[in-house]
Amino acid sequence: MMLNVDEARHGEWVVLRVSGELDLVSSPAVRQRVHDAVAVGCHDVVLDLSDVVFCDSSGVGVLIAARRLMRSCQGRLRLVLPSQGRVGGMSGQGSAAHVNKVLAALGVRRLFEVYAGVGDATAEDAEPLSA
Repeated sequence: MMLNVDEARHGEWVVLRVSGELDLVSSPAVRQRVHDAVAVGCHDVVLDLSDVVFCDSSGVGVLIAARRLMRSCQGRLRLVLPSQGRVGGMSGQGSAAHVNKVLAALGVRRLFEVYAGVGDATAEDAEPLSA
């Protein structure tokens, strides 16, 4: 399965919607898109991982590197990881729930501000989900 990254603007936020598999082969594309956003002056980035169906340690490494980059430029990084993922457009266990489990199993979930949806992630007054 290929990785796809779509970009949208929500106010001051750049939202990168990632879908597919986030692994050794595909994770450099996500890293590059985050760097590209910062290079053009966007320091508020949301990574919407709702449609990521698989994430390995390389993908987790990219998320950690993105967090580090955003902090270094006084930016903000927020993740969209609904606890119930979508599989084939249908609600159910899967996709983002997998990423959430991987982050939790590795003990890095607490490093990120996680939201249930893009609307919450781009709202100034929204509270992140608890780890």
